[in-house]
Parts: sequence; structure tokens; C-alpha cells
Amino acid sequence: MGRARLAALHGVATSYEPSPGRTLRVPEDTVVAVLAALGVDASTPQAVRAALDRWERAERERLLPPSVVVTTGRPPRPGTLPGLPEDAALRVRTETGQTLDWDPGPAVTLPTGCHTLHAEAPGGRSGRAVLIVAPERMPEPPGRTHGFLVQLYSLLSSRSWGMGDLGDLAELAAWSGRELGTGFLQLNPLHAAVPGNPTDPSPYRPSSRRFPDPVHLRVEDVPEYVRLPVPERERAAAVAARAEALREGVLRRGALIDRDAVWRLKREALELVRTVPLGPGRRAAYCAFLAEQGQALDDHATWCALAEIHGPDWRQWPDGLSDPRSPQAARARGEILDRVDFHCWLAWLTDSQLGTAQRSALDAGMPIGLVHDLAVGVHPSGADVWARQDVYATGMSVGAPPDAFTPHGQDWGLPPWRPDALAATGYAPYRGLLRGLLRHAGALRIDHVMGLSRLWWVPEGRRPTEGAYVRYDTEAMLGVLALEAHRAGAVVVGEDLGTVEPGMRDALAERGVLGTSVLWFERDYEERDAQAPAAGTGASPAPAGTAAPDAAVRERPRPLPPERWRAGCLATATTHDLPSTAARLTGEHVELRHRLGLLTRPLAEEQAEDAVETAEWLAVLSELGLLAGGRGDEEEAVRAVYRFLCRTPARMVGVWLPDCAGDRRPQNLPGTWDEYPNWRLPVADAAGRPVTLEGLAASPRLHALMTDLAGHLAASPADGAGAAGRP
Repeated sequence: MGRARLAALHGVATSYEPSPGRTLRVPEDTVVAVLAALGVDASTPQAVRAALDRWERAERERLLPPSVVVTTGRPPRPGTLPGLPEDAALRVRTETGQTLDWDPGPAVTLPTGCHTLHAEAPGGRSGRAVLIVAPERMPEPPGRTHGFLVQLYSLLSSRSWGMGDLGDLAELAAWSGRELGTGFLQLNPLHAAVPGNPTDPSPYRPSSRRFPDPVHLRVEDVPEYVRLPVPERERAAAVAARAEALREGVLRRGALIDRDAVWRLKREALELVRTVPLGPGRRAAYCAFLAEQGQALDDHATWCALAEIHGPDWRQWPDGLSDPRSPQAARARGEILDRVDFHCWLAWLTDSQLGTAQRSALDAGMPIGLVHDLAVGVHPSGADVWARQDVYATGMSVGAPPDAFTPHGQDWGLPPWRPDALAATGYAPYRGLLRGLLRHAGALRIDHVMGLSRLWWVPEGRRPTEGAYVRYDTEAMLGVLALEAHRAGAVVVGEDLGTVEPGMRDALAERGVLGTSVLWFERDYEERDAQAPAAGTGASPAPAGTAAPDAAVRERPRPLPPERWRAGCLATATTHDLPSTAARLTGEHVELRHRLGLLTRPLAEEQAEDAVETAEWLAVLSELGLLAGGRGDEEEAVRAVYRFLCRTPARMVGVWLPDCAGDRRPQNLPGTWDEYPNWRLPVADAAGRPVTLEGLAASPRLHALMTDLAGHLAASPADGAGAAGRP
């Protein structure tokens, strides 16, 4: 009982519901391990009693918690200031230097921002805390809009060096905004990767989420490139010629995108460009960037420089270097200061080109522009964990518990943030991360947005089934997000597919976070449950972004009518982890999984079931008058799918860019590693032939789809009309 109470005090769940009405206990060893990662010894009854005593004593002695998060216009949440006497005096030192008296009464009237709260109680007791005052809601999309979902690496142009780059992004923004009326471009995470041999191509397991990867740079767009002296210019031209061969290999000869080969060429060229001195204006801009980014950039660049010498896993570095604040690390940094500066310079160039891409989008008339993607975590050996080991849970990995879709659970290999450490720092790492991502963005997509409330922690060496949920302060996490989104004027989209705890979607909607609704998974669960009520309420009925299990398919409810979709969402036909629309409509996604040995049943059985589901959707599209052509017209069927999305009240409608070319291949096939070229495929047509940005711009198929979509969107319900019963 004592251990359970100790776990509850630290937000560690001792049980969970893998499905409604079914409760499983978390193994005791897991609870002990998770508490240990939070700095709490619960290994013996004596240790538990001592830990409880320490916690109770600290609560009695503490006047203020380390962080206080409140919302303008609302009273503070119950328990926000648990140890504060009624006669205590509160003063706020705002981030602009004002000093204000504060009475936390029925409504918070303080200015939004990150302030310092001082408390004085009778008897001479005093305390200080970080006070974050957040707006009530995130910024909203300016009306209804549509845009492309783009995996940037996959979008090659005639100028790319073997993978899509930020120059291609700016070009796509300028063209699609002006000619197609698109309002946004949602990107894959552009986070800095952990270098390797080969580098992991997944954008969802980065070294750093705080800084983008310079592999996305357009080298020729660096201003100093044109000022190269003749010898260096000739060497740069030779590198560019090798890059052209790399690009042609992908576009003409069927080679895969090779991120490492691209970076080797770009690094060689950038080393030459760096020999050109910066002009006074450029030098001033660079120095301003260094000052603005501060310690975070210095740490990131130092890790990059040390990784060039000692390898990318800081846990294997020589003694002392694993601690970024050690004398050994300081000495090593001084010895490689030029390389540290090189990586700071790369970060500045990448940031500058991201800014250019966003300006191109806004200049083209896009109301939102770039939508950056925040991965759920970072690689344990990468720069972020090295720099801030104090806020990461050692020996833990984020994953997912077993459920009907993944009975063995999932372990993503990403160390989680410690909720107690985040609070102790005033959420500084989280605030810095958000601010960096929102520098050049009109919106932010948050992968696995449920992680703002709880994450499944798996102790190192244990199976994913032996994890436990650890709770985060949802109000604080949402408050910080609202503050930074408000500062940037940015929309927030949460990826809320899969198992979602009760009330979480409502909480997100209340704060203005848009959800993610994928056509194939939006079904009338309310009607089904009304006919056959399910026991329990432990998980959201919305299915995960993976193929449904047999029983779920047999009991599949009918597609949700478009007018009953929630307005507060980004509506899409597919995602990077799912088949393209053409592959789903033609059944080719089943054949692909069969070829790779991923099916759990005979091919004929899977195909028959898939054909039933496809026919059901085609029937719905026909009944709604959205499928004008014959059932065998694949392009018309794809257009009908997007017409359906336009018929919903969704504030944002996302078009998977490969759908515009008829691409049959998913960019990522969950459950595969070497079996499938995840994250390494260029956008291609129905025959698998790569299509360049220039080819897409001239594509009759793309123009037919986008013109049709824009017309139907203009004729559809305005700004959420008809969104009955759903947030």
C-alpha cells in the first residue's frame, strides 16, 4: 500500500486498461524502476517509508511549488498553491520588469508571459517560483484552408542534391500558394539526426528536436557561395557535379535517397563556403543568432563537434566528456572551438533558409505557411540528452502498452522527460524547444499529443508489456504550449490517433488544439455503442493509425457522415505511416504487406476483407454524389475521397502530396526495418517513376485534383458549421 501511495504521489500508475473494462496491474519491479528513474528509492518497505516521510516533510516546508502555471481569465486550479497560507503576500516580477501585487482570486488578470512569483508568509517564510501565465486558447486557423502534407526529403527538384531541400520547400510554397491557393505545407520533422553509418533515416528518432538538420540546406543559396575564389569555386563545382549524379541516380536509375551521401557532399561544399568571410551585416546577424540561442546552441554544436571525433554516442566518450559541464568537456571544447563554430554556423544557415521558406509561403498568400512537426522524443545518445541529462529519465524508454492493435506493446527507444525535472526548471527545456520550432512556422503538429498528459515508460531491458504510465501536468504542458503558440501566432495540431484516455480530446479541444482525423478511421462508434454498449470507459473508441484487428473489422461501424466530423481538426486521407489513397483503393497495400511477410492471415482472406471495406467507402461516396465516374476510375475515386473531406467542417484539409502523382508506396511501413526502404523514397507516379517538383507543377493529375478540391472546399460548410456533437 505504501509503494502504491508513493507511486501515486509521483504520477506513476500502478495499473492500466489495455481495452475498455479490462484492468491490468503494473509489475512491482516496474514501479520500483520507474520511481528510481524519478530519483525515488522504493526498493524496500523501509525505503518506501523514508521516501514518504521526505515527501511529506518537503510539502510542509515548501511555500511555493517550483513552477506555477495559470490561465488568464480563469481562477487558478485547485491545488495550484497547496502550501500557501491565506495571509501570505504575493508579488510578481514580470518578464518585462514590472512588479505587481497578485491576489489569486476568481480570475487571473496578469499579463501573459513567463514571470517570477515571490511569496512572503508570516514568520519570515518566503518562496520563489516560475510563474507562467498562459492565454486560454491557441490561435485558430484563419478560416478554412487546405494544403499539402510533404515529406521534404522525398521532394526532389532539378536543383536538389539527392534529396529535397529548403530551396525546394520555398519553391513549393511560392508555387502552390499562388497557383493552387494552398494555405499550408505540413512537413516531416526536420530535426537534427544522429550521424551514423548509415544514419537512421527516420525523422522521428533525432539527435535534437531543438535544432534542424543542415542536410536540408540548399548550398547554392548560401550568399557566400557566389563569392568563392576561383580555386574553391572549381572545387565546389566538382562537388555539385557529383551531387547531380546522385540526384540523377534517384530520379532516373531507381536509387534510394541516401541521406549520408547527400550530407558528405554538402559538408564538403559548405567547408569551402565557410572560408569566405562574412560581410558586416551578415556577421552582425550571425552574432545576434548566437546570442539569442545561447547555451542551447553552444551545447548542440559542441556535441556535434565531439561526435566527429569520438562517435555519436556520448555514453561511450572518454571520461569526463559525458558531462557537458565538466572541466574535461570545457577543455575539449576549447581545443575544437573552430569545429564548434562550424556547427553553430550551420545551424544559423539552416534557420535562415527556414525563414526564407516561411516568408515565401506568406508572400504567396498562405494564411498559415509552414507546419512543422514535433517528434515525441529524441535518441538516447544524441545532443539533447547529452546537454540536459538532468531532465531525462535514465534507463527509461517511451513506448505504448499492449492493446488490440499491438498486443505486444511498443518500445520506441526514446528517453522521456522527467515531469518533476521539467517543473523544477520552470519548463525551460520545453519552452525553448517550442520557441525554436515556432520561429519560422504558422503551425505546429505534435506527434503523439497524448504525451502532454501521460507517457508509457518502459524500463531498460524489459518488454514493452512491462511498462507503466507516468503522468505529466497536463494543464502546465498545455499552458506552456498555449503561451509559445500565442507568442508566435501559430496554430497547433495534435496527432491524437490511437488510444486516448477519457477526457483528453475534450481538454485539447477546449484549449484550441486541433485534432487529426483520418478518413478511413472516422466511423460512427456512437451508433454502434448505442446498439451494443461496451463495458468500461478506459480508452477512446477511435482506432489507432494501423490496420484494425479481425474482430474490429467484423464489427466495424459505418463511416461517420461528413457533417458529423469535428470541426477542430486537420482532416486527411492518409499519413506517412499509412498507404497512399491509390494503394488503399486498389488493394495494393495488402499485396505489399503480403510480399514482406507482414500478414497474419492468408492473402485471400485479407484481400476479401479489404475489398469489402473499400466497396463500403465507394458506396458512401456514391450515395453522397461525390463519385461521379465509374468505379474503375482510380483518379476519380481519389478525387472523391478528397471531396468527402471537403464536405466535413474540418478547419484544415491536408492533401498527401504523393496522392497527386498516384504514388502507390507508403513512405514508412511500420513493422519493417531492412525489409522496406522507409523514409528513403522520392515522390513517384503510379508506375513508381520518381516525379520532380517541376513535374508535379506541370502534372494534369495534380491540377485536376487540386482544382476540384478547391471548388468543393469553397462550396462546403463554413468554419465548423454542422459539426454536431464533437469538439
